[in-house]
Amino acid sequence: MATTYTDLTTYDNLPPYLKKYCCDQDYEAYTTRDHAAWRFIMRQNREFFRKHAVSIYEEGLHQTGIPIDRIPRVSEMDEKLHQYGWGAVTVNGFIPPAAFLEFQALGILAIAADMRTAEHIEYTPAPDIVHESAGHAPIIADPDYRTYLKRYAQMAKKAIFSTEDINLYEAIRYLSDIKENPDTDLTEAARAEERFQAAVKSLTHTSEAAKVGRMAWWTVEYGLVGPIEDPLIYGAGLLSSVGESQNCLSDRVKKIPLSIECVEQNFDITKQQPQLYVAKDLGQLTEVLEEFEKTLSFRRGGIDGLKKAEISQSINTVIMDSGIEISGQIAEYELSSDGKLEFLKLTGPVQLAHNTRQLLGHGRSRHPKGFSAPFGRWKGLTSIPGAKASDEDLRKIGIQRGRRCRLEFVSGFTVIGTVAGWKREGGNVLFITWRGCTVQRGEKIYFQPEWGDFDMAVGEMITSVHGGPANREDFGEYNVGKGSTRPGRVSPFTDEETHLFDLYAALRNIRSDKYIEKHKADHIKALQNVAQAVKKRHQKEWLIALEALEIGVQQLSLPIDKTPYLKSLKEMLMDTRPDQPNSLQALIQKGVEIARTP
Repeated sequence: MATTYTDLTTYDNLPPYLKKYCCDQDYEAYTTRDHAAWRFIMRQNREFFRKHAVSIYEEGLHQTGIPIDRIPRVSEMDEKLHQYGWGAVTVNGFIPPAAFLEFQALGILAIAADMRTAEHIEYTPAPDIVHESAGHAPIIADPDYRTYLKRYAQMAKKAIFSTEDINLYEAIRYLSDIKENPDTDLTEAARAEERFQAAVKSLTHTSEAAKVGRMAWWTVEYGLVGPIEDPLIYGAGLLSSVGESQNCLSDRVKKIPLSIECVEQNFDITKQQPQLYVAKDLGQLTEVLEEFEKTLSFRRGGIDGLKKAEISQSINTVIMDSGIEISGQIAEYELSSDGKLEFLKLTGPVQLAHNTRQLLGHGRSRHPKGFSAPFGRWKGLTSIPGAKASDEDLRKIGIQRGRRCRLEFVSGFTVIGTVAGWKREGGNVLFITWRGCTVQRGEKIYFQPEWGDFDMAVGEMITSVHGGPANREDFGEYNVGKGSTRPGRVSPFTDEETHLFDLYAALRNIRSDKYIEKHKADHIKALQNVAQAVKKRHQKEWLIALEALEIGVQQLSLPIDKTPYLKSLKEMLMDTRPDQPNSLQALIQKGVEIARTP
């Protein structure tokens, strides 16, 4: 499906199976403190990334509808992104990777609606509007980057993923939501950490999807670009982390030239990265992707791909040289002495498709419990593959509609039954339907008449094996992980919090006044009241102190050293506190510097 835009929103154009992951952006639910947290992050980011991000960054903020002073409206971003052939929708926090990639392959940013709390202002493990909008969106203005994003998603959704990958995703999703949710107690957080560690320890192999995930991590999330001795930032994980983005450029973080080897480097989502990869330019991303893509089973096919699919214990699609696409979970297969496929069995449900379109009547309702077929060359037709046989070729070897027939394979398989018909696409025979059919080799029975019709897939060589069903929409539900939780709190705000939000609102009222000089005396009095309330009731609330200081200097032109309540706020902010990490204290002090610059 190509993304098209009319007067409708991107959401209106979505296929139904993706709409279930979307939610409304309840803009009024953001508190005045949330908007202040956004503003703090974006002020810090703009100041730092003017020098240290790719040149498109600052222009990209404007071009994709991302303001500095307030949380963006995703509907406004959606309109802005249309100029690049992209769009945006809001989603409920974590969504399954398969769904996220579907959005991205269609040129759609799936933006988590939640805003990180001020307590996690440096970094949040849960998806939030800072990461998805301020991180990814501005770089979409670069044509090489947005080309890479789409190409990556189209590749990634075909990678073979395992049940272990899904279990790890679920553990990460749960842990991230728990860490960000202020309602969480310590016992629940400890259980979430234990679940995550258990999922990591249970990994028995590195799937294709895991390697594909590493590529995303070291490029679109934590990528650097330019000269290796003085690189620039383009990765969204860095662009949305005011702390790690500054640390990553130091000598403490090893810089490695980007290559396909990045897919062999694992990462720990709970820690800052000890090494990062540097691309020569954003165009190199697609070059490395194309090199990596050639190693994946959907490009290579063959028995190796089949083996990976079997190990994964998940839904995969096997494509034969006839063009038939068989989707399900690999149960077993048999090979010849020289390693060629002779028999394949999948557990249900199974889908048969061609060119990613489900064949009429061959979805999970016809194949609910599984599917199997012998493969290989047929006796009497050894000069051409069975898929290439004409109706006359089939007649010559005794295959005719409505008659009881016998088909023998060079491998020793025999299929005996009444031929109901066959299906062709592009001139190739995709499958032959038999009734009252027996399939056997030697003494072993593979299919019996009482099991119903036998749809015998045709083919000799496996041309491709990819993760997931051929047609996800028609296949229906399958295990790709859940996406139903959100980190947002559900408990009501306390009286103390409500009072704090009122103070933030008072500051916002000053900031938004278009006639500030006319009302300057009233605003100075309001600012003084806020400062006194902060000193009396909210001494740990550094963010509102910083907001007040900035408004005093930049909006009301008050000198800090000659304004006692501003001087007091500045001293409170500059004091070292044992309950604040050094990295946050550094950001606060940087915030004071920015605030003091009119």
